[in-house]
Amino acid sequence: MTGRLRLGVNIDHVATIRNARGGEHPDPLRAAQAAERAGADGITAHLREDRRHITDADIDRLMRGIALPLNLEMAATDEMLAIALAHRPHAACIVPEKREERTTEGGLDAAGQFAALVPIVDQLGAAGIRVSLFIEPTELQVDAALRLGVPVIEFHTGRFALVGGEDRVVELRRIADAAALAAKNGIEAHAGHGLTFDNVVPVAAIPQIAELNIGHFLIGEAIFTGLEASVARMRSLMDSAR
Repeated sequence: MTGRLRLGVNIDHVATIRNARGGEHPDPLRAAQAAERAGADGITAHLREDRRHITDADIDRLMRGIALPLNLEMAATDEMLAIALAHRPHAACIVPEKREERTTEGGLDAAGQFAALVPIVDQLGAAGIRVSLFIEPTELQVDAALRLGVPVIEFHTGRFALVGGEDRVVELRRIADAAALAAKNGIEAHAGHGLTFDNVVPVAAIPQIAELNIGHFLIGEAIFTGLEASVARMRSLMDSAR
């Protein structure tokens, strides 16, 4: 796969800052609109069980207020399935979720949770929602995604982002090999977690990856440069890799 690499911007942590004090500021919808002006191709929002950042009302407003496709990150629960079916976002990415974690820790065990995922994947797909799984870049997990029939998988790049030297080379190869395996089997490959200005280019250069989803770093950088500038610089780095 070649061509323009899409950028999905996760606006969860705009809501995190808002919720720290309460009220309406800063507004995640305004952040999504700024990301669109700066070159984002989509908006991602993770509606967690404990509503620690994005809320149900935010999903309502995002669905009405942005032209970009919305990618709803969700746990594989009956509650989140019902919300996704009610709103029918462009996409739903099934992620692992633990109440005690600060952020998503690793990929979904699609192989180990295969039976539980089947009805959720089937119902989302039947509703016209593009389903993806946030998984580790391994053959086992890609095979499970293939058997589940999902059109998209997103590879967890957290370990790549944390290690250096030869370990990073190994992790990059794992991601590239898994992306090639996905593409060979007709699954679109995305990637995300822990990507920054300093480490995004090698991942963006993998030709089989169609989209990167980046959030925390861009929102953090926006404190110093503004959100549009932050997103625009990431967009430029991704373009340079292709």
